[in-house]
Amino acid sequence: MPGYIALLRAINIGGHNVKMAELRGLFEELGFARVETFIASGNVIFETGSKSVKALERKIESHLHRSLGYEVETFIRTDVEVAAVAQYKPFKASAISSAGAFNVAFLKAPLTREGERTLMSLRTKIDDFHVNDREVYWLCRKRQSESTFSNAVFEKALGVCTTFRGINTIVRLAAKYSLY
Repeated sequence: MPGYIALLRAINIGGHNVKMAELRGLFEELGFARVETFIASGNVIFETGSKSVKALERKIESHLHRSLGYEVETFIRTDVEVAAVAQYKPFKASAISSAGAFNVAFLKAPLTREGERTLMSLRTKIDDFHVNDREVYWLCRKRQSESTFSNAVFEKALGVCTTFRGINTIVRLAAKYSLY
């Protein structure tokens, strides 16, 4: 059975506090197997026979909205895709090792050419970006608190919804589940 990772956007902000046991239960209610959460930031690993990522995203979003009373954007990747994100090297190793932060934005669809141009217009001395399919890699050369870039800036400028994860979380997620 295929393995998937659901990356949930803003599951526990704005006064909401969903316990990971509750979140696992909500995914089990959908008939998914081997459901696990990985750190308390909205990463849910599960198996299902379904092969349609878009249908899975809609199914999870609808169920979470009904159950929790608010929308939770869901970004699904297969275990193989998460491993590829963990291994991908969009910047020089020296730039990554000296960075204050290195994050990945997960999208539902690749950016358009116009979207890529808009994103690249947000580059600064602190922030650099690289686009690869449905992921955007953000290298912050200093601490994120010194940057003017954020998830909100990204979404407003590009008109798309996303969720960010630190690359260390992605690498640990891939390693823990023997995905690469």
